[in-house]
Amino acid sequence: MTTELAKKRPEFRNIHALRDLPTYRLPAAGWVSILHRASGVLMFVLLPFIIWMFDKSVSSEVGYNRFRFAFANGGWGIVLKLVALALIWAYLHHFIAGLRHLWMDVSHKAVSMSFGRTSAMVTLIASLLLTVVLGAKLFGLY
Repeated sequence: MTTELAKKRPEFRNIHALRDLPTYRLPAAGWVSILHRASGVLMFVLLPFIIWMFDKSVSSEVGYNRFRFAFANGGWGIVLKLVALALIWAYLHHFIAGLRHLWMDVSHKAVSMSFGRTSAMVTLIASLLLTVVLGAKLFGLY
């Protein structure tokens, strides 16, 4: 009788993307996994920008000064700083999540639900905290 009264868990056989996915609650480890992939794609897509920044900063003193001026002043400076901030986050998240994955591959004790949850939260918090600190430096707050 209690099994009949117990609320039946929903079964998802055919998931409707617009109806079911917005209500699905992804665990922290799932967010880390998705963001690890997204940060890798972001770094790959912005690789030409990274190469351009490096080329401008080391090619000549005039090129370095132009790049520094564009980065520090005007509307393009804000855009360049936001792109650099996105790159900072992508690198930090990808690096920390990669260390998490390596640790889970090497250590057999690290393959547990509690470690996965804890390490995922540490990864998310550490990458965001470091991004805020470096972003504050990037925007000249200290």
